Amino acid sequence: MGVLPDDRILRQVRAEPYPFADEPQRIRQIVADPADSGVLQTEDGDLHWRKVLVRPPESGSPVEPGAFIVGYAIDRDRAEVTDTTATLVLVRLIGLLLAGAGAYLVSGRILSPVRLVRQAAAEISERDLTRRIPVQGRDDISALAEQFNAMLDRLSEAFSAQRKFVDDASHELRTPITIVRGHLELMGDDPAERVAVIRLVTEELDRMSRIVDDLLVLAKARRPDFVQLEEVSVAELTSDVHAKVRALGDRRWMLEGIGEGSASLDPQRVTQAMVQFAQNAVAHTAAGDEIRVGSALHGASSSPRKVSFWISDTGSGVLPEDADAIFERFSRGTGSGSRRHRSGAGLGLAIVSAIADAHHGVVRLVSEPGQGATFGIELPADPPVTSERGRA
Repeated sequence: MGVLPDDRILRQVRAEPYPFADEPQRIRQIVADPADSGVLQTEDGDLHWRKVLVRPPESGSPVEPGAFIVGYAIDRDRAEVTDTTATLVLVRLIGLLLAGAGAYLVSGRILSPVRLVRQAAAEISERDLTRRIPVQGRDDISALAEQFNAMLDRLSEAFSAQRKFVDDASHELRTPITIVRGHLELMGDDPAERVAVIRLVTEELDRMSRIVDDLLVLAKARRPDFVQLEEVSVAELTSDVHAKVRALGDRRWMLEGIGEGSASLDPQRVTQAMVQFAQNAVAHTAAGDEIRVGSALHGASSSPRKVSFWISDTGSGVLPEDADAIFERFSRGTGSGSRRHRSGAGLGLAIVSAIADAHHGVVRLVSEPGQGATFGIELPADPPVTSERGRA
């Protein structure tokens, strides 16, 4: 803004930092001020100004000098900066709130399975292991839920096996304990009576010992080390089984077939199963009857191979309605052929079934009433690639 000596104001064409043309009284006040710069208090705030005197080019001219004035009202710019800063802060706060709400919703969806795991763990007790976590998706959280459910399945099986063992033991041991106690309480002073009671008590204690041993075997059937797989010659194992079962009774023991080759199995458990089959065959046949022992390998090397072991007898056979029940715990056949042998606890075939399951195999029964029976197990001949039961 220019000011002539006669106080006329010249307005510049370009934009000015401060509208001096609208405030002539302020211009005069600045012109009258002897200082070159200063601060003028106005209703618009502090006005910072600077003044430069302009003289005519001719030296000694009587014309009074004019002035060139520049003014800058910083309070107005400060207000704009303050407003802009407040706007930015408000926008940032709104953005932060929206981001926080979005993060809360997203994290809630992500962590929802984790909360379900925590709630399920809090609700689980040894009396109720039925709670499971719904699995959705294929991410790491879903994998965690699947592993948690698998752990609950294993715990449920373990507790179920424990309760089953306790229930079976209490159920089956109650009778011999009652017999022993009753005879000991009624035993008199007669030496012959004492001998008879001692013999009876000894037999019952032996039976209790066998029951406990069988129950322990069944309790271990769920353990990964229940079977120990190794490469075994099927022919040698069959010959060993035949040699061992011949001592079980006065029968015509015959080798019906021998598998040629090797198989991955637990020879001790397989022998245990075959001995149990042989004991049943002896119990349901008479002296001199024929009992056949055999084995066979099925399948080529390019396909899954199977190995079978069996024992056939010429006894009374198994009734169709008993075919499934006799493999359950404490179950005995109801047919005429089963009446000849009632001393067992009904755990032998249940143990055989557990041995076959541990090998990932099956138990076979072929029988017709009055025409004998063939009991056998069919197992994989090759070791499994993956297994949920460890080495088994």
